[in-house]
Amino acid sequence: MSLDISNYPTLALADIPEELRQLPADRLDDLCDELRSYLLHSVGKSGGHFASGLGVVELTVALHYVYNTPYDKLLWDVGHQAYPHKILTGRRDRMSTIRQKGGLHPFPWRDESEYDHLNVGHSSTSISAALGLAVAAEQEDKNRKTVAIIGDGAITGGMAFEALNHAGHIDKDVLVILNDNDMSISENVGAVNKHLAKLLSGVAYSSFRENGKKVLSGIPPIKELARRAEEHLKGMVVPSTLFEEFGFNYIGPIDGHDVNGLVETLRNMRSLKGPQFLHVITKKGKGYAPAEQDQLGYHAVPKFNPEEDTLPVAAPSKPTFSKIFGNWLCDVAATDNKLAAVTPAMGAGSGMIKFSETYPKQYFDVAIAEQHCVTFAAGMAIGGHKPVVAIYSTFLQRGYDQLIHDVAIQDLPVLFAIDRAGLVGADGQTHQGAFDISFMRCIPKMVIMTPSDENECRQMLHTGYQYNGPAAVRYPRGSGTGVDVEQAFTKFEIGKGIVRRQGEKVAILCFGTLMHNAMPAAERLNATVVDMRFAKPLDEALLTEMAQTHDILVTIEDGAIMGGAGSGVNEYLMANKLMTPTLNLGLPDKFIHQGTQDEIYAELGLDNIGIEASIKAFVAL
Repeated sequence: MSLDISNYPTLALADIPEELRQLPADRLDDLCDELRSYLLHSVGKSGGHFASGLGVVELTVALHYVYNTPYDKLLWDVGHQAYPHKILTGRRDRMSTIRQKGGLHPFPWRDESEYDHLNVGHSSTSISAALGLAVAAEQEDKNRKTVAIIGDGAITGGMAFEALNHAGHIDKDVLVILNDNDMSISENVGAVNKHLAKLLSGVAYSSFRENGKKVLSGIPPIKELARRAEEHLKGMVVPSTLFEEFGFNYIGPIDGHDVNGLVETLRNMRSLKGPQFLHVITKKGKGYAPAEQDQLGYHAVPKFNPEEDTLPVAAPSKPTFSKIFGNWLCDVAATDNKLAAVTPAMGAGSGMIKFSETYPKQYFDVAIAEQHCVTFAAGMAIGGHKPVVAIYSTFLQRGYDQLIHDVAIQDLPVLFAIDRAGLVGADGQTHQGAFDISFMRCIPKMVIMTPSDENECRQMLHTGYQYNGPAAVRYPRGSGTGVDVEQAFTKFEIGKGIVRRQGEKVAILCFGTLMHNAMPAAERLNATVVDMRFAKPLDEALLTEMAQTHDILVTIEDGAIMGGAGSGVNEYLMANKLMTPTLNLGLPDKFIHQGTQDEIYAELGLDNIGIEASIKAFVAL
């Protein structure tokens, strides 16, 4: 249910940016106040990404006020901060559906709106895409403007710096805005920088840079003095050197919560030629005290009551797989100082907070830099340590070459703890962990483990840590069935599965936690259930036995069918002339949209009812 727009009289006049641009400048502060309140109360009803959006309210208003969107193109990196953008671009009344099945996408999405020009979800992509759009705009020769808005976290990604380097080299008209919410500026410094930003973005200064030096070109000493004076003046007041060296005209830092100051600066910058860089200081969670004080806790929130100034406390539940992993790390580190836990800015989500506090010298958060993360771990392994890379399935995709080139080819003992494998739910296509089995299974020397419950997860982590080569344990978002977790470590035999239920005619070969959806179906069908445990290497002896003693084989995995564990079973059966009919169940050949995990499992026929129905239909063929 959407909010009553009559409570937001200025926001009601700005349903789309064309209407926003009709407002007088003296209404923009009111608009920002109402937009922030609308965001607060709409996310309170729906849940979702929160603190980032509060921090960019003024910037979002100013950008749509100055730029002729959607003709001019705004690209939001990652997209956590794009809720105000969605509200101002015709989607205000649908905000209550965000991240829900059939509702608004959690990130900017091209199919959803003409104001969204890049599908996002992973970080550090906006500058590359913006540069490509800028080149296309130049060839169109229609004075189309392109802006990339990137956060201080996302700009730590190597891809962002590759794009900055290229942009400075080809000298195209593109504006990069750094939304910096990791620092603050005092009033005095802010006032100086606000004035400096106006000066440096103004026509007079731009004219001096482009034309004044040409006039002085016949007097080299004066020209050089002028150049140095300009660099030193800026260097004394702003941290411009790095971006200037990339070939950008750096402006800032300026107050990101002064909407009129932003409008004036952006208007000046809109006409500047070449690569421009605007450094904006914001406060994540701005305007809502609890979010300002706990930016991490309010980054993404469940439904909550904004009037209570606190998030709801979830009822005690079964421990998550992330917590199982975090506890395992601490238990190993207590007796092994060679363990090194490495993560690309996924420490909190991967359950590593306690470990990072207890064993800080063995904890390495490398920021949003997945490629570096994997090769850094390879270096530690070469140096005699035992690295464990904690990473989400969807983000390991970004370190794929390093997984092959720097870990697997060298046969290094690096353990990958792959969180959020399989369906993750509300974050949609960019975050589903669909492909890790497929893209790892083809890599020589990799061992891939698929625990069916929390205890198997702990024991497989131990098994992978003891294995003298590259290994991966993939486990889902959320909790399992609540089985007892054994504190004592058990080392599994590599490539060996186990029969969990003996039945007749149909053998269900399970890779991972969907075994617990398959078990009720197996009971009704009197089918055998096998916990395969390893997607690579496969238990070939057990596969042969199942193929020879059953009429039908069924593989089940929470991952892509194409190239997945089931495909591996098919390859083995065909190579060994075991012609048992085989049904592969898993994620289909499409990108899976958002919704709760249970909703999507049911839709894809991966709940127990769907599994039973698929097997019955296959048997009847």
